[in-house]
Amino acid sequence: MTFIPYSRPVIDEQEIQEVVDTLRSGWLTTGPKVAKFEKDFAKVIGCEHALAVNSATAGLHLALEALGIGGGDKVITTVHTFTASAEVIRYLGGEPVFADINPDTFCIDPDHVERLLKSHGNIKCIIPVHYGGQAADMTAIMALAKKYNVRVLEDAAHALPCTHKGQLIGTIGDVTVFSFYANKTITTGEGGMVATNDAAFASRIKVMRLHGINRDAFDRFTSKTPSWYYEVVAPGYKYNMMDICGALGIHQLQKAYVFQKKRAYIADCYAEAFAALPVEVPTVINSEDYHAWHIYSLRLKLEEITISRDRFIEELAKEGVGTSVHYIPLHRMPYWRDTYQLKDDFFPHSTAVFERIVSLPNFASMTDEDINFVIRAVRNVLDAYKK
Repeated sequence: MTFIPYSRPVIDEQEIQEVVDTLRSGWLTTGPKVAKFEKDFAKVIGCEHALAVNSATAGLHLALEALGIGGGDKVITTVHTFTASAEVIRYLGGEPVFADINPDTFCIDPDHVERLLKSHGNIKCIIPVHYGGQAADMTAIMALAKKYNVRVLEDAAHALPCTHKGQLIGTIGDVTVFSFYANKTITTGEGGMVATNDAAFASRIKVMRLHGINRDAFDRFTSKTPSWYYEVVAPGYKYNMMDICGALGIHQLQKAYVFQKKRAYIADCYAEAFAALPVEVPTVINSEDYHAWHIYSLRLKLEEITISRDRFIEELAKEGVGTSVHYIPLHRMPYWRDTYQLKDDFFPHSTAVFERIVSLPNFASMTDEDINFVIRAVRNVLDAYKK
């Protein structure tokens, strides 16, 4: 039986040979491959500093630390995200303050953000999440940041390449963090990148990502003169990226726009095919901007079909289509719900969206046959259960 998985990475011969070269080089951890990946990434994004890390979660943690977030500080983020967006705030003893989403884009709602800024004291930062690969309303977010004197850390785990009003994500907020997890537009298996134009933030992140040491191992171990001495200047973390991962990133980055174009093509095929069905396709706010299409989240019109979202997922699996849900909102997760006494009616948009959404396969190696297979499966299920 044919089965189309929810996601599959695209790894070509260039990546394989670069990894082989790394394995043969005698240098496996952070070294020349990571340095090249960082340099290339900064050039592509147009930022001054790009710092590779072993996960986007690590990048978010480092960024908040560099921004000065500490015990008792409050940080606004959205409930409609993966838990990492909020958990990193707790790593530093801070307190997350949760906002609802725009019901069309599923990105953080700036109006709710402003209400929170007015009603809470000691808010130091906003973490917008660029849901699915479409930019949040950064014009509004940056205006709020200026008005209320708070920092902006962009969670761009979904958003490469992505623009807001023509400006690349990674060049707008104080710091931006990207993910290279296996299902992202480009992948290093595990890994992430921190982008910033602020030299002080970059310097702090560089030190803190490797134990608070003021000299990296590659510099010390490859120097032709004695270079054993280093100093620990802060209680840092172990968040550096390996050269094996950097080797993948070098070639994946070169294909980022090719992969984005293919994902956009798949999204267009879905939108056209599903136009007359009892579903809502993702809303695109500005067709002139780059949408990374990391997630293609279909919203079911439950009032027009006889099954639930969960049953719809089960029926698609029977048809041979893998799916996911992005996301079970944080106010439905036991830790966040119970610790902060969160309720569904605090976040009506996220709650309503969650009960209707399902993420369809959308990866760059999908063939037209794969795309049509998914389309037929969706049609078959909806036709079988329409009212």
